[in-house]
Amino acid sequence: MHQQKRQPELVEGNLPVFVFPTELIFYADDQSTHKQVLTLYNPYEFALKFKVLCTTPNKYVVVDAAGAVKPQCCVDIVIRHRDVRSCHYGVIDKFRLQVSEQSQRKALGRKEVVATLLPSAKEQQKEDEEKRIKEHLTESLFFEQSFQPGLITMAILRT
Repeated sequence: MHQQKRQPELVEGNLPVFVFPTELIFYADDQSTHKQVLTLYNPYEFALKFKVLCTTPNKYVVVDAAGAVKPQCCVDIVIRHRDVRSCHYGVIDKFRLQVSEQSQRKALGRKEVVATLLPSAKEQQKEDEEKRIKEHLTESLFFEQSFQPGLITMAILRT
């Protein structure tokens, strides 16, 4: 008996979605960061349609918030922060990219991308550097303690 080769049934919400970057950081004092690009990849053998949703759509402009991606291609989605005020510093907003098959309505997969507005790129770089130094020190120092009655010794081992 001849069996027909069938494509597996795609379950709603389970299709992996490939988008880069997974985090957007906007800096109030650096206008070049107010416009950023998300790249949505389609590694599959079928076309995908996509839609971009946002938790705070009044703060952002999403160019081409819906569209299609051909099989084994990618698309760039431009996101602009349009409400750069200090009251938004540190607030985490989210974008959700939903994908479905070209001919279907149900969402096959989704991916969330977080977006944050920070006051200054320079301040953030300084904080990141301090954090890296602290992590390096804590990761590279190991203490060995040996206890003997009445005597405590400590050796420092470097990695």
